Amino acid sequence: MNATFEPRLHRAAPDELAGRVIAITGAGDGIGRAVAVTCAAHGAEVVLLGRTVGKLEKVYDEIVAAGGVAPIIAPLDLEKATAHEYDAIAAAIGTRYGRLDGLLHNASLLGDLSPIEHYDVPLFTRVLHVNVTAAFALTQVLLAQLRASPDASVVFTSSSVGRRGRAYWGAYAVSKFAIEGLSQVLADELAGTTAVRVNAINPGATRTAMRRAAYPAEDPARLAMPADITAAYVFLLGPASKGMTGQSVDAQAPR
Repeated sequence: MNATFEPRLHRAAPDELAGRVIAITGAGDGIGRAVAVTCAAHGAEVVLLGRTVGKLEKVYDEIVAAGGVAPIIAPLDLEKATAHEYDAIAAAIGTRYGRLDGLLHNASLLGDLSPIEHYDVPLFTRVLHVNVTAAFALTQVLLAQLRASPDASVVFTSSSVGRRGRAYWGAYAVSKFAIEGLSQVLADELAGTTAVRVNAINPGATRTAMRRAAYPAEDPARLAMPADITAAYVFLLGPASKGMTGQSVDAQAPR
C-alpha cells in the first residue's frame, strides 16, 4: 500500500467485500447504518449489532431490498450487556460463519459537555464503559473468530478530541484517547503472529444525532452525510488495507 494514500479517497470495486463477514456496532442508524448498507452493497455479509431491534430491522430490510445478503440481527445493549450475551453473539457468529473478517466499533455515548470539575461521576463511568470497556470486551470475545479469518480487520472509532484534548469534552474525549491506545496495543500484540490488523478511524463532522447534541446551533447542511464518508471504512474493513495496522486515519479531509 502506498504510504501516502488517503483511505477516504478509496474507490471500492463492486465486489470488494464479497465473501467477508463484518460485524458493526451501532448499526441501527447514523454512520453505523451507512457503513452496514455500503458493506452489504459491496458483497459483505453483515452482522448488525445495536440496542434497538426496530432500527436494526429497518437496516436489514434496506440491505435485502437492495439485493444484499440477508444480515444477522444481534441485539446488544453495550451499557447493560452481560458476559453471557457477549458469549452468545460470539457463538452465533462462530456457528454460522466459522470466522469473522471485520469488526467495526461504531457505537458510543457522548455524555455531557461540561468542565471536569463539575462532571457527574456516574455519567463519566457510563461513557467510559460503553465507549471503551464494552469495545474491549466484544473484541476479546470475538478474537477467536477473527483469528480464524485469513484476513481480518478490527476498526475502532476515534475522534479528533481523542487525539488532542479539548475543554469541556470530558468523558467522551477521555474515552477516545483510550480507544486510540487500545487500538495501538491490540495492533502491536497481534502483529506478525496473526492475520488480524487493527486500526482507528475518526469520522469527522458528520450529520448524526450525536453531532446535533454536541453542536445544537450548527447548520447541518454544512456537514457530510454518513453515506458520504464510507470509503475509508470500506478501505479499512476490506482487502485494500491488508498489511496496514496500528494506524489512525480520517474518514474526511480535516476541516
